[in-house]
Amino acid sequence: MEERILTYGGETIHVELLPHPRLGTKLRLKVLSDLRVQALVPEGTPDSNLEQALQHKIRWIWQKLRDFRAVQEHTIPREYVSGESHFYLGRRYLLKVYYQPNSAETVRMSRGYLEVSVQKRHVIRIQKLLDLWYFTRAQKVFQARLTALLPITIWVKNPPFIKLQVMQTQWGNCSPKGMITLNPYLVKAPRECIDYVILHELCHLKEHNHKPAFWSLLDRAMPDWARHKARLDTMAELILQK
Repeated sequence: MEERILTYGGETIHVELLPHPRLGTKLRLKVLSDLRVQALVPEGTPDSNLEQALQHKIRWIWQKLRDFRAVQEHTIPREYVSGESHFYLGRRYLLKVYYQPNSAETVRMSRGYLEVSVQKRHVIRIQKLLDLWYFTRAQKVFQARLTALLPITIWVKNPPFIKLQVMQTQWGNCSPKGMITLNPYLVKAPRECIDYVILHELCHLKEHNHKPAFWSLLDRAMPDWARHKARLDTMAELILQK
């Protein structure tokens, strides 16, 4: 993969260059929670324009990397034992694990706790039960939020189908045929952040790229979307923590 190497604040930053086949689109930069930096470069972009864009955003890239590292310093690998905190709709819940060999395995919320009942002391089993619970909750929450947002998205004639898929670098995407895919772990984020992601993808039903018309549409649907996006970006490492 082609890359560009930048230097800022005494730090070397590697930027992955990802080609974009569409002419006329703007160059986009992404800083991922795993500390990768990606540039989506439209076909035919002159090298001088690429270099200018990277230099213009270099401080922003450096700041985003610093923010993600700060979160990682306080992130402890999960052990799936009682006392750990897990997110749901932006709120922390303490995990309680019960070992009950003769009872059904369940997950439920109760007064600020996520209570998991398992038959055997297997960490992987606890994790799988929680993942299934999050997946089930995500299906219900995302559908409810989609229904609530449809009245303000008047360009959407037919409610789209929502598919859930665990993704490493995306919260959601919209296919050319209009199917919206969402990351089930997004259900750990605050409701406003969920709404932002869903609205972002609903805007793609009308505007299939990130040209000014797309951002104008998103601005009208959610004027404060940038604040919710920034909050989601800050929480990403904690939400996706395994």
